[in-house]
Amino acid sequence: MEEERGTDSDPKSAFTDKDALIQTLMKQVREQAEHIARLEAVIEELKRRLGQNSQNSSQPPSSNVFVKPKSQRKKSGRARGGQKGHPGRTLKMIDTPDKVVVHAVEACRSCGASLEDVRASKYERRQVFDIPPVKVEVTEHRGEKKSCPKCGHANTAAFPKETTAGAIYGSRLRAIAVYLSRYQLLPYERTTELMSDLFGASLSPATVLRANTLMYENLHEAEVIIEETACAQEVAGFDETGVRIGGKLAWLHVVSTPKLTHYSVSRRRGKEAMDRAGVLPKFSGVAVHDHWKPYFSFSCPHALCNAHHLRELTAVEETTGHRWPKKMRSLLIEIKAATEEAKQHSHCLAPEQISLFERRYDRIVTEGLRVCKPPAPVSTKRKRGRKKQTKEKNLLDRLVNFKQETLAFMYDFSVPFDNNGAERDIRMVKVQQKISGSFRSDDGARSFCRTRGYLSTAKKNAFSAIDAIETALQNRPLLPAVSSQHRLPSTGPG
Repeated sequence: MEEERGTDSDPKSAFTDKDALIQTLMKQVREQAEHIARLEAVIEELKRRLGQNSQNSSQPPSSNVFVKPKSQRKKSGRARGGQKGHPGRTLKMIDTPDKVVVHAVEACRSCGASLEDVRASKYERRQVFDIPPVKVEVTEHRGEKKSCPKCGHANTAAFPKETTAGAIYGSRLRAIAVYLSRYQLLPYERTTELMSDLFGASLSPATVLRANTLMYENLHEAEVIIEETACAQEVAGFDETGVRIGGKLAWLHVVSTPKLTHYSVSRRRGKEAMDRAGVLPKFSGVAVHDHWKPYFSFSCPHALCNAHHLRELTAVEETTGHRWPKKMRSLLIEIKAATEEAKQHSHCLAPEQISLFERRYDRIVTEGLRVCKPPAPVSTKRKRGRKKQTKEKNLLDRLVNFKQETLAFMYDFSVPFDNNGAERDIRMVKVQQKISGSFRSDDGARSFCRTRGYLSTAKKNAFSAIDAIETALQNRPLLPAVSSQHRLPSTGPG
């Protein structure tokens, strides 16, 4: 009993117990601090994601939920709607209608006297613009058969080359079916349903598929010409998006200019897919894109999409409350306005104006670097690899390291402010995926890319999409002289 009592009252033992308790508590505090830091980082990331919309990220407008979008445009001070002096647009009567219906006055509304024999002094005109019922027109080709009275040989007249069977669908009807499925992006079943409702044509999905396959086969040369012409452009926009082929992820790339569109699809992503697309390896012009790293593996000059920068600046401002993103956004928009105005009378900005814009750009970036905070540590353990940065710091680093590419539109008026042209071209691919779902095979994806690129190019050159399809089905693709080395027929169907 005495020995035990003496042990409990030992000062050294008590000190040791307290020290161990302190160490345990300190360890718990550190672990809790790390846990709190991790939770705070997760909360910040979730807040950032929940705050994303089409105005501050690359998300489409359809993803906006209960968000009032903030316009990047400045208020002009003018009232909404048409301005004073604006002529406006309305449906106007024509001088030569297709059909005239006369409504007679049979009796006087005042006294009831008959007016049937009275000649009308003038007419009040009203016109109705409508589409009459459309039905399929059947043309029968009859080839004469004659026996030669001299030698007895049986002769049969030659049929037009498009009449390959006893009963076939004509090129115009098939062109409309391809137009609905490839240009308006309707599934095959809905395409056949619409053809039946509008024209009374009972097409099968297999017929639409065969027409699309023929279109694909006849456009091989046109696709080569578009690709080679894209390689020779001085400026082109590049973008990419994920697509599903057979339920698996693949990547579709687009090359876009005001006059042409080239699509390609690959199971691989990055430089390998770009090499297979065939444009960037031979491209020597300015490539406009969204700063995706694989683009910089090609030696051509580069320009960055400032629409992306405007959205990212908005996101940084909303999440941090810092003032520099708003200043940079205003500066980029101001430079854009200055270049648009200068294009009316000059081919470049004045050197002193460029120098002023550059100095303001540098001051704003310097301010951003000064107020930018490092990310909160989530662990005391040292991890290998590059240290993770905040979205704000990543954006600032890009604006510093790629200043020339960001302001390329200021130095060269042929370079656009953004990459919206390529984004518009690639948006149709996402629409197709939403309507029809994934592609069933690689052949189907390649067929869509070739046909859609041809149609987009035709529309950019003011050709009718249906005319372009019909001539392609006749193996005479309707393509303008987009290249001085390659020319295709530019005549209409017939």
